[in-house]
Amino acid sequence: MGRVESKVAFVTGAARGQGRSHAVRLAEEGADIIAVDLCSDIAAIGYPMATPEDLEETARLVEKHGRRIVAIQADVRQIDQLRAAVERGIAELGSLDIVVAQAGVAGMKGEPQIDAWCAVVDTNLIGTMNAIQAALPHLGDGASIIATGSTAALMDVSKVDVPGKDLGGVAYVFSKRALSQYIHELATHLAPRGIRANVVHPTNCNTDMLQSEPMYRSFRPDLEHPTRADAEPAFGVQQAMPIPYVEPEDISNTVLFLASDEARYVTGMQMRVDGGGYLKWYDYHT
Repeated sequence: MGRVESKVAFVTGAARGQGRSHAVRLAEEGADIIAVDLCSDIAAIGYPMATPEDLEETARLVEKHGRRIVAIQADVRQIDQLRAAVERGIAELGSLDIVVAQAGVAGMKGEPQIDAWCAVVDTNLIGTMNAIQAALPHLGDGASIIATGSTAALMDVSKVDVPGKDLGGVAYVFSKRALSQYIHELATHLAPRGIRANVVHPTNCNTDMLQSEPMYRSFRPDLEHPTRADAEPAFGVQQAMPIPYVEPEDISNTVLFLASDEARYVTGMQMRVDGGGYLKWYDYHT
């Protein structure tokens, strides 16, 4: 028996990166998957999004583990599309037990800046809320909701040196903080129903989002066109441990724990998988 045997998980942003890793890890442990992803580019985001072929590969990897998958191209910014995806998935797979609201974008250096702000907030914050709220009517006692935050949401960046300098980057931090508060309130008021809700906060994670020119420029603003080789030595500034980043599988293992009955009394947590990044910002406090 797997740790999430016979459960059904709804995973957004499932075509590649962390989303694919979460879907496959849950399938390894016995879950069937409802997988959604946009699978098309967003104009104001400076790196390519996943493709339909990426989503097909996620489906292949899930099926390789003997689990069923309903893979659907859907935009998390559109709640009607997510409701339709959830309903189709439940019709084929029978139930819904786990929600992994993973879909997210980084708008650092995005242009036009107003469009970058909107794309990030609409995807990371409103998209997370849409995914969860499309699923909520179908969740019962024992269900688990997991949202992806970011160590960036926990950093003390209250001082604004140049207002309006990088709206897409600011939107990333804001959206991850706001979704974290949303999950805190949700966890509080779903607890009497036996439904748990938690946030996982990754540090730098080795995905297409991190390995992109806009992110390289964020870490190496002194260079006009930094390469991966230029940026990677600077990635370590985020962590206390001597690493540049974590792997998607490191986050997936925490997602699996939170989805499983091993975490049946774990709710309202802001769980960090950050190589000690938080420790660099804050003293101990209760």
